[in-house]
Amino acid sequence: MEQSNQAPVMFYDGECGLCAASVQWCLKRDKRGVLLFAPIQGASYARVLNPNKPTNISSMVICEGDRMYIKSGAALRMLQLLGGFWTVVGYIGMACPRFMRDAAYDFVAKRRLSWFGKADQCPIPQPMHRARFID
Repeated sequence: MEQSNQAPVMFYDGECGLCAASVQWCLKRDKRGVLLFAPIQGASYARVLNPNKPTNISSMVICEGDRMYIKSGAALRMLQLLGGFWTVVGYIGMACPRFMRDAAYDFVAKRRLSWFGKADQCPIPQPMHRARFID
């Protein structure tokens, strides 16, 4: 993906209630404004050129320069990027074997729409956050 600033981008399912809530959760905790956000259904994700890019929308994806994180790796990288206490939680989570983390991630991902519903609409970001959302 060609990005001039190489800021990490969190790609999320724009139609998922859990995903929309996760974005809002991140915005409240990302005091340094590190993360950018974009729906997986958008043009920015379509432009991502990475052979490991998931083609379905059941995984959160973090793109950071040439690196791509998916499933539990994306969730833990997101925590690490938030800074402070969340960075520690993200690194501690990495101690769990990936197959176990991803199994838990897949369990929730498979049920996310029935548990959390669909996002009624794309939330309109507050003016101070608008620049952090890309297409």
